[in-house]
Amino acid sequence: MPSGSGVTSPATAASGSAVAPPAAASGPLNVLLVTIDSLRADVPWLGYARPIAPNLTRLAESSVVYTRAYSVSSYTAKSLAAVVSGRYPSTLYRDARFFTRYADSNRFVPELLHEHGVRSFAWHSHLYFGRNSGLEQGFDTWKLVPGIHFDPETDNDVTSDKMTALGIELLSDPKQTGGRFFGWAHYMDPHDQYHAHPEAPAFGKRARDRYDQEIWFADHWLGKLLEWAADKPWWANTVLIVTADHGEAFGEHGMYKHAFELWDVLTHVPLLVHGPGMAPRRIEERRSAIDLAPTIVELLGVTPPPDFQGKSLVPELRGAAPDAREPILLELSEDTHNPPRRALLEGHYKLIDFGRGHFELFDLAADPAESTDVGPRQPAELARLKALLASKYEGLPTVAPFGGQKLHDGGRANGPRGPGEK
Repeated sequence: MPSGSGVTSPATAASGSAVAPPAAASGPLNVLLVTIDSLRADVPWLGYARPIAPNLTRLAESSVVYTRAYSVSSYTAKSLAAVVSGRYPSTLYRDARFFTRYADSNRFVPELLHEHGVRSFAWHSHLYFGRNSGLEQGFDTWKLVPGIHFDPETDNDVTSDKMTALGIELLSDPKQTGGRFFGWAHYMDPHDQYHAHPEAPAFGKRARDRYDQEIWFADHWLGKLLEWAADKPWWANTVLIVTADHGEAFGEHGMYKHAFELWDVLTHVPLLVHGPGMAPRRIEERRSAIDLAPTIVELLGVTPPPDFQGKSLVPELRGAAPDAREPILLELSEDTHNPPRRALLEGHYKLIDFGRGHFELFDLAADPAESTDVGPRQPAELARLKALLASKYEGLPTVAPFGGQKLHDGGRANGPRGPGEK
């Protein structure tokens, strides 16, 4: 890394050296977004006892760490659409397939960036991203690792090593990194299947043990990518954002894997941000992934447009006092497999709308496992939060899905494909 950059490289952090205070940011920066599939908030820098992610744990020491960050949804096709659009998925033009496809009438972040001379590229390791999902809209370069297979029920491939190799290839190309750029990598491990890795610590043979091994494996290869990047000339002017698309369930609420519901184990995710002008700190206020799009474009020197439904994190990343942003909204827009779900987090309460008039209220301070519905005992609080949730959605331009598919709870997907359609 160039001397005096003020950005601590992963390699330096790994050696145990003291972290230098970041230099002040000067002008627009690059952004490298890394999303890790199914990574729940049980990570060492947030208190998990197992050493499942040593590279990211060291990186967290020199980063802005969010302790209560939330994905917008519990399913990849919905949560990542919010990240690259700045809008809740229920407000995007989309079909009703489980593997959702987004219409080109939507405007995604790379299209906005392209108008301002910022290059965008991405690389992925699941064939959903290669089947015209719409998430690729506006990217100048969109790549998939070779040799992967499609299975609608699971992910059988092991790809973190291939992801790092493809990332090095793309980031070595001056066409991609010769000017301002937005790069996005979505690492699929630790999505099930939970493969055992002989080079990883032997945590055990249960599904949760193998899941932790998968996290270690993804962290191992991501660490190699970041170590390689640390001495590149563009790294000193690059902000790295690491988060997840959703969490994972291991028996909580009788659930395994993800999607279908909005429980905390499915929506509470890690979020850390590392870059110039960002002194290490922990931010305890709740934050949503809906804020990532305005953050990314502002870091790149572009004014977030008014139709973004989140708010940039840049001021607090650069030292400002965190502001209040509750309530936090969570949602699963209905499709062929997902039932309609909405939820709201405010203070120590969480309200979940299970559809068809069924609501449950949880006191997260007393019951972080969301095991007891306190709504019957607190009818006034239940009524207040139901009204608040309704008012928030009254202010959102939600649209019904299109495509004619039969929806999970009945009816057909007969919504518009774009503005002006009925």
